[in-house]
Amino acid sequence: MNDITYLVSVGIGVMLLMVVSILLAVIYNQKKKTQHRIAMDKLREQQQNQLIEAAVRSEEIERHRIAETLHDEVGAILSSAKLHLLGIKEDSLDEKDKKLYEKGRELLNDVIQKVRGISHNLHSNILKEFGLNEAIRHFVRKVTQGTIMNATTALDDNYKTENPDDDISIYRMVQELVNNILKYANASEFMISSVLDGKELNLVIFHNGDGLTQEQFEELRYQKEGLGLKNIQNRVILLKGTIHFVKGGEGYRVNIHVPVKTNQPENE
Repeated sequence: MNDITYLVSVGIGVMLLMVVSILLAVIYNQKKKTQHRIAMDKLREQQQNQLIEAAVRSEEIERHRIAETLHDEVGAILSSAKLHLLGIKEDSLDEKDKKLYEKGRELLNDVIQKVRGISHNLHSNILKEFGLNEAIRHFVRKVTQGTIMNATTALDDNYKTENPDDDISIYRMVQELVNNILKYANASEFMISSVLDGKELNLVIFHNGDGLTQEQFEELRYQKEGLGLKNIQNRVILLKGTIHFVKGGEGYRVNIHVPVKTNQPENE
């Protein structure tokens, strides 16, 4: 009887050991699968970020190329055309031709100014020389000059970056968002403000016109017409930040939060 009890106990022990072994094997297998899935997800995210970074960098290189072409080639041709036009003696013209001459000179001056403006917009020299805040202020002054738009800025001057490429992405987002406000919002005023909160830059663009909700932004950025919004989202992903479109009682806000490296000491 004791032998039978012993054998039963051993059998139960072996069965329990087998069950535990099977459970451990299943758990180990699930853990390996989870680790593999996490590794694959991380790899896909890295590949996506690399593609986005390549697209953004390529866009910036193309902007610089176009800016230099406009400045060096188109600008030079227009300046040459202006010199030829100024070589015409006005006193040899009749009244009708004088009016045409004045109009032609006025239009040519406008074109030269516009080409210079486009070239400066595409190029990021002012950003590299004077920083993000001054570049935003300069851009706002330029796009609202001569308009009835009331535009203000309240930017945190404590912000100093260690990564100029990040500033270029932030600046391009501000450009795109402000241009959208000017084109589509029918707003009479907008304000751009920023606050440096530790290692995060919080940027807010407010306007009192017609804007987007977050749901509309998420929908439009996947459409062909939403290329500008898609570019904004790509830059947000590249910066590892967030963007939120909010409708309020007095207008619309775009909240942008970006983790940044600054030149401030750690104890500040």
